[in-house]
Amino acid sequence: MKPRVAVHKFSSCDGCQLAFINDGKVLLGVTSLVDLVHFAEAGPVDPYAKVDIAFVEGSVSTPHEFEMIKKIRENSDYLVTIGACATSGGLQALRNTANAEEWFKGVYAHPEYLDNLKTATPISDHVTVDLELWGCPVSPKQVVTAVRWLLSGVQPSFPHDSMCLECKRQGNVCVLVTQGMPCMGPVTKGGCGALCPSFGRACYSCFGPSENPNTTSFGNRLEGLGLMPDEVARRFMMIHSNTPEFAKAGKHFKGIPVVEESKEGGN
Repeated sequence: MKPRVAVHKFSSCDGCQLAFINDGKVLLGVTSLVDLVHFAEAGPVDPYAKVDIAFVEGSVSTPHEFEMIKKIRENSDYLVTIGACATSGGLQALRNTANAEEWFKGVYAHPEYLDNLKTATPISDHVTVDLELWGCPVSPKQVVTAVRWLLSGVQPSFPHDSMCLECKRQGNVCVLVTQGMPCMGPVTKGGCGALCPSFGRACYSCFGPSENPNTTSFGNRLEGLGLMPDEVARRFMMIHSNTPEFAKAGKHFKGIPVVEESKEGGN
C-alpha cells in the first residue's frame, strides 16, 4: 500500500497548490510515490483522512481554520507547510499591523457577516510543524524532495543561503549593482532559482529572510538608491511581514520603536 498524502487549503490564493498542479511532471512524480487522498484542487476530497504526510497551504485566519489545523495535526504523521502564507502568515499577516476592521469596512458591504480571527498567523503558531517549505509560491521540486526524504525517514534539509548565490549560479548580472534596482536578493533565502533577476527584475523576497540577514545595512543601501524610509519598510513588510527579521526592519525604517522580547520565562 502506498503512503497516504493530503493537501489542505487554508486562507490563501491557491497559488502553492497550482504551482505543482501546473507542473504536470512533478505532480505525476508525486502520485507515483503516494496516494493523494485529499487534494480538493486536484479532485479527491477527504479532509479528515488519516495520512502519512499532510501538506498545508495558507494562514490561520478564521475560527474554522483554528479548529481544523488541530484535527489535521492529529491525523498526520508529518505536517508540512507550503508557501509564504502557511510558513509566515503571508500577505494576510499585513492586517496584524493595521486596523483590520477598517479594511473590512472599506472592502465589504456587510463586514458583520465575516467570521475572522483578529490576526492571520502561520501554522506553526498553533501546532507542531515538521517541515516548512518557503516560497510565494512554493517550489514543486522541493515538495517532491520533501515527500521522498520524509518517506525514507530522513529529515529534509534545504539551503538557507541568500538568493544572490542562485543568481551567481545562473550567471546573472546583478540588477542591484548595475541597474540600481531595489533587489531584495541579499537578504532573501534562495529556492526559486533566481527567477525574477533572470528576467532583469528585482527580487521581491518571495522565499523570506535568508540566514542571519543584515537588514539594517541593506535597508541603508536601498535608501542610497533613492528610496524613502517608508518605501524601504514596505520592501520588508510585504510578503513576509510576520517574520521577526523583516518585521523588525520594517519598524526600524518606519521609525517605530522596536521592543526587544525578553528571553527569560514567566509572564
